[in-house]
Amino acid sequence: MQPLVESDVKSALGNASQAEIAQLSLPVKFFVTEWAHLDAFAWRDPRIAERGYLVTELDGSPAGVVLRASERTGSRHRAAVCNLCHTHQPGDQVALFSARRAGEAGERGDSIGTYICSDLACQETVRLGRPAAPSEVLPSAHELERIEGLARRTRAFVADVLGA
Repeated sequence: MQPLVESDVKSALGNASQAEIAQLSLPVKFFVTEWAHLDAFAWRDPRIAERGYLVTELDGSPAGVVLRASERTGSRHRAAVCNLCHTHQPGDQVALFSARRAGEAGERGDSIGTYICSDLACQETVRLGRPAAPSEVLPSAHELERIEGLARRTRAFVADVLGA
């Protein structure tokens, strides 16, 4: 992913209202991110607990959406799967996020929802693998498959919300 600055993020949020853009808070990790290793950047707003953001690249340009987390209803005693990274987790660590569609559809109230890791840390989660042996310099085929799958599903979700 190409390096981003705050103005890139704000202009990339295709389903955001002017008020949401004005209220946007970037996390501290944004300023120390190694962009070359990511396919997307997602975070929960530190000031507005139910709000999250997801930014990726579509056709070489930043594209993103504002997300709204549902109230927690998951159970720690049940398993859940994130629809982006396909990671199995306790139910209370996956949340239903909805995103208002961009354009006229969003103005009519249309939205799309999907289950995502509640901390929006999918990029980190798929890259957490077993420690590499000294002879292993590159990620395994399975790890690359997980990373590519997350990137593909993230782009598809953002494109669907934006109507791209």
